[in-house]
Amino acid sequence: MGIPLPQTAKVIDFESMRDRFRARQRIIRLAPEHDGLEMIYRLASDSESLYGMPVLAWALQDDGQIVGMVPWMDKLTPCHTLDDPEHGSFVGFRDPETQELLEGPPEHKIHELEHASLYFDYESTDETTLIQHLPDTQGTHALCLDDEDQPWLLKQVHGWRLYSDGAIEALLLDESKLVDTPVLPGDDCLYPGSSRHAALYFFQRTIANRIKRQDPETLEALAMMVNSGDDD
Repeated sequence: MGIPLPQTAKVIDFESMRDRFRARQRIIRLAPEHDGLEMIYRLASDSESLYGMPVLAWALQDDGQIVGMVPWMDKLTPCHTLDDPEHGSFVGFRDPETQELLEGPPEHKIHELEHASLYFDYESTDETTLIQHLPDTQGTHALCLDDEDQPWLLKQVHGWRLYSDGAIEALLLDESKLVDTPVLPGDDCLYPGSSRHAALYFFQRTIANRIKRQDPETLEALAMMVNSGDDD
């Protein structure tokens, strides 16, 4: 049985606190990574080894923190939030040219994002608006899942859209609307993946090519991942 609160006690609204915390983590600006810096992570099944994955972009959050971003599982994800023994736990960043390990983003990206956010100082509105287009320079692919009776679709990600509410959408190609090539992030033939597909899973180019070649081990791991996601 709980202890009654005194009249002057302040009731804490934890839901409001969570909402404010999430708002401070909202992404407000992106900067592409062009120099090959990698996210380093570790797997519980092989704790002695470190694995690398190219950083797609750097992001400025509403709280002023700057984070690395990678296409991970079903979304573009801040690197430092990855803490899954099975799929990977974040360790830091690495410059493959100098072999230097970095605990945080490089200084030049910090300056770039801070100055860009001051220059592109958008007024907040109740309506969700498009803030930024970001090209995908790494050959990221999305596995698109719809109804159980429909086959999987593996489609190249042509870019990413950042919206004023912090949401980031992968841009996929509608082949029926393709007019001009090469395809660029602002083209009308592109659509946000979540607007048409029930679920998306993102893969690097090397894994996507194994799926295209129907590599048995890759397809088996893919089926296990998808079935695991369906059980959640």
